This record gives sequence, C-alpha cells and structure tokens, in this order.
Amino acid sequence: MTAGERVFSWLLRVYWEDTDAGGIVFYANYLKFFERSRTEWLRSLGIEQQRLQESTGGIFVVAETSIRYHRSARLDDELIVTAALVESGRASMIIRQEALLKTEQTAENANPLLCEGTIRIGWVDAASLQPRRIPASILDSLKT
Repeated sequence: MTAGERVFSWLLRVYWEDTDAGGIVFYANYLKFFERSRTEWLRSLGIEQQRLQESTGGIFVVAETSIRYHRSARLDDELIVTAALVESGRASMIIRQEALLKTEQTAENANPLLCEGTIRIGWVDAASLQPRRIPASILDSLKT
C-alpha cells in the first residue's frame, strides 16, 4: 500500500479447503480472500450489502481484476488481507488489495507480501444489472 492510503486490514486463517493437494493456497482463492476483506471493510464502515440492496435496489459487482502473485501461502498460515480505496467515480471505484503473511514483526522484518491486486467494483441496479451512480452516502463513508 502507498503512504497516505487509509488501509483496512482483516485477519484470515488458511484452511484445508483453501489449498491444493500440496497444502499451498490455490491461486483463485486469493480472489475469495479479497472479496471477504472488501465485504468486512464495508461492514466496518456501517455498509451492509444485503441491507444496502434492500434500501437502494443497487449492488456492487466486480468489473475488472488485476492480480500479481509473489509467494505462496500454506495450510494454517495466518494472513492479513487489506483493502484501500484508490479511486472513485460516479459508477465505479478501484480498490487496491494485498494478502500478506502474518509474522512476528520486528523493525527489519515486515509481513511478506503474498499477492496484490486491484479490483474495479461497479454499482448496478440489482434487477437489471445496468450501471447506476453510486449513492453519495456510500462514497462519503468510503472517503471519511
């Protein structure tokens, strides 16, 4: 993450179901980890997606992803999965995310980066899936 970004962090344990036969996290599961972190980030800001859909008729959908893998996580590892708003527009936003291996940190030893990516999230009408403006109340919550 870059300096100045407000970063949300969420802890996650790697379970057997997250890994392949060798005990290494299956690559596509990082997208699941990122999704869970974004959901918890929104929840921490008082934005619950089910309630949001019921009150506005809109939902967030993933429009684009870009992922880069650096190291493998393994069975029973504890990860720190982050989310930070990078850019917001009228109907979409870009969120930067990282998965880091949680370690006993010292000044010389940061949590190793496992995977990083950007996710473009669009706001759509839940019934028609047509793009709509993100409600101002949501954008205000994300920027404060």
